[in-house]
Amino acid sequence: MMKGQQQEVTGRIFDGATLRKILAQVEPYRGRFVTTGILVVLLSGLVWVRPALIRIAVDDAIPIGDAELLLNVFLAVCGMLIFEAILQYRVTYLANWVAQSVSLDLRSKLFQHVAQFQLRYFDKTPVGTLVTRHVSDIDGIANVFSNGILNAIGDLLALMVVVVTMLWVDWKLTMLVLTPIPFLLLATRIFQQVIKKAFVDVRNQVSRMNEFVQEHVTGMHIVQSFGREEKEAKAFASINASHRDANIRSVWAFSVFFPLVEMLSATSVGILLWWGMQDVLIERMTLGILLQFILYVFMLYRPIRQLADRFNVLQMGIVNSDRVFKLLAREEAMEDQGQFTEESEVLQLRGSIEFENVWFAYSDEEWVLEDVSFRIEAGESVAYVGPTGAGKSSVINLLNRFYIHQKGRILIDGRPIETYSLPALRQHIGIVLQDVFLFSDTLRNNVTLYADGVEQHRLDAAAKAVGADEFIRKLPEGWGQNVRERGEVLSVGQRQLIAFMRAYLAQPAILVLDEATSSIDSESEQLIQRATAAITKNRTSLIVAHRLSTIRHANRIIVLDQGKLIQSGTHDELMGEEGMYQDLVFSQIEVD
Repeated sequence: MMKGQQQEVTGRIFDGATLRKILAQVEPYRGRFVTTGILVVLLSGLVWVRPALIRIAVDDAIPIGDAELLLNVFLAVCGMLIFEAILQYRVTYLANWVAQSVSLDLRSKLFQHVAQFQLRYFDKTPVGTLVTRHVSDIDGIANVFSNGILNAIGDLLALMVVVVTMLWVDWKLTMLVLTPIPFLLLATRIFQQVIKKAFVDVRNQVSRMNEFVQEHVTGMHIVQSFGREEKEAKAFASINASHRDANIRSVWAFSVFFPLVEMLSATSVGILLWWGMQDVLIERMTLGILLQFILYVFMLYRPIRQLADRFNVLQMGIVNSDRVFKLLAREEAMEDQGQFTEESEVLQLRGSIEFENVWFAYSDEEWVLEDVSFRIEAGESVAYVGPTGAGKSSVINLLNRFYIHQKGRILIDGRPIETYSLPALRQHIGIVLQDVFLFSDTLRNNVTLYADGVEQHRLDAAAKAVGADEFIRKLPEGWGQNVRERGEVLSVGQRQLIAFMRAYLAQPAILVLDEATSSIDSESEQLIQRATAAITKNRTSLIVAHRLSTIRHANRIIVLDQGKLIQSGTHDELMGEEGMYQDLVFSQIEVD
């Protein structure tokens, strides 16, 4: 089982509680849903009419050669077919309209819910799992409305109408025809048990496959760099085979059940013909009634066959919805009770930051920050250095409240960080990361992040301020250029400049530069340094860097090692004393 894989287990064959949750999603569209239900009931109530009309034609019109009556019966049958077709069209359209509306609402609700989760949840949950929840699982729930619950009710009603009509016409013959039904009910029960387990297995395998494909496509450069193409292909082949086997097990259940239904249906027809023809010969039954009964037998078993399909849809929907509702029920969102919001008149941050004896661990008590204390004045530029794993990025994560510290206090402008609402806090903190994420969209939308009302002159000013105007002019479509997924048409330096433009437009009180120049060439580094100077001027700035040459002019440099603050001072002060900073500088000079 892959890391993070969430395996579902089988439970009750029919989960009424989950089904009620599914039906609750249709509340905003109750009118159309009820209308669809009424049409289904009407459609099911008409199943007895056409066989009855055919009996009239055979028994009343044909024996006496009544052409007018035969024509009237023919026209009535045609009229019923047209009327039923119109009803079926409306049922299909309305049911699918409701299904897609519920799907739209659920996807929006789920995405908004998951978007509030702490990053801790995403650290341990594969992206493929979340993709499955948002796409495949919600499609399964939509199918409950488009081809599940109402259709199943319609099939059951049709079944009841046919049985009642048969009993009314000839109850003895009906009881004889229904002889195979107990065997069918037993087979159906066994089928339900088998198919429930098979469907859960199928959904688990789909989730595994989504996780594997997403992770390996995203990390394909690692796969190719280490020559693992064949090994990963074999691993995928194993997952793919498990997916195939799970589907074959579900298909096997249907391949046994449907022929069994056909066999029992044929048995009923055989019994009917054997017994009924004897009654016809001795004139105890008319040929029209026998023909009517034969048609009713086919109508009797057709809903039973269809009910198996509806049960398939309902079972899949219940399995899917159980996973979706469990995710919706998760309380992973960070508690946000800050009284200072974006609308607060007093919320005009100056940008002073203070860590007081802060302890932080991503899991349990494996501390990545231990008793860290420092203060940054408003407008001050402070750099963080240290080896990998020293805790530099953790400081940034805590400042943005992506994670919650376990001990100590973090204050901004003298107020505990918890007193600021998350939107207000993050509105005043701009971040430029080493790995700039770009969407497959226009350059303009990637800079504005789809914000409304950003005038072109502000975009041009931001581009000029950070030195991006030149490369933008060279793009074939300028601001309308589609940068493709993850910005593949741009260089690393150009992607960094886009991140700087985002920060410049936001005009935050606090700016975070996290390894912003660690993976670019020297020419791009000079451009980035000019951009850095432009957006950090008169602004509280936290700079995390591996290239120590980029932080020499910082007001202060903080050195972290194994989660502890071990040095603090200006570049000249730290170079004047023996310690880790001096060692880092000398080692980097030797490498260069």
